[in-house]
Amino acid sequence: MSDVTRAEICVTACADAWRGAGEVLAHAVGTVPAISARLARLTHSPDLVLTDGEAFLMSEPPPLGGTAADGGVIEGWAPFSRIFDILNSGRRHSMMGASQIDRYGNQNISLIGDWDRPTRQLIGARGAPGNTVNHRTDYWVSRHSAKVFVESVDVVCGVGNDRARAHASSSLRFHDLGVVVTNLAVLGYDADGRLEIRSLHPGVTAEEVQANTGFPIECRSAPPTRPPTAEELELIRTVIDPKGLRDREVRS
Repeated sequence: MSDVTRAEICVTACADAWRGAGEVLAHAVGTVPAISARLARLTHSPDLVLTDGEAFLMSEPPPLGGTAADGGVIEGWAPFSRIFDILNSGRRHSMMGASQIDRYGNQNISLIGDWDRPTRQLIGARGAPGNTVNHRTDYWVSRHSAKVFVESVDVVCGVGNDRARAHASSSLRFHDLGVVVTNLAVLGYDADGRLEIRSLHPGVTAEEVQANTGFPIECRSAPPTRPPTAEELELIRTVIDPKGLRDREVRS
């Protein structure tokens, strides 16, 4: 399958992050994560619960980028207030973005620069603190660079492993960081809670990942990231994303 694109490799890697999640609500931020959640639902994780991004639970999701008004099959209703109940119970799995992330998985999506006079205002902490406190959280980074993977984040939005382990109370006992999938590699966390390379996308070297990471990162003979199967590739290309929106987020 030499014609498999980098975007399709990333979709498959993200889909594998949902594997074994069970009957939980998928919170997928970004085009590639949205495709991956649908791919997981159609293959190895049929119990994964999908929404239309607004208020409906979907047995058949609407066209990519659309809501229940654009199609799909509605199977339930989850208004905004109910999402907090689902989040607090841990019956949710999030794959979020990161404007900055450090070696322990502390994530920033709020601002760049000094808190009082930021050089760039971003979207704010939003649900990142609650996500990382209550259920598994993975991250998706479409452009792996040293500006994203930094020594220290400017603001902590998503809680990293070092802060969770140092926290005195039991309120972070459900803290669970999974993987960080990027356009170059799949990263996980070692026994000390630090990021390491788990697999390299085809054509990517460990040296390339290190050159684009703002802190030393361990690579213990990382294998290549697996390509999609023929079934997965058919689903990605003809069923889930026939318009090729994935290639706008990850260019080959």
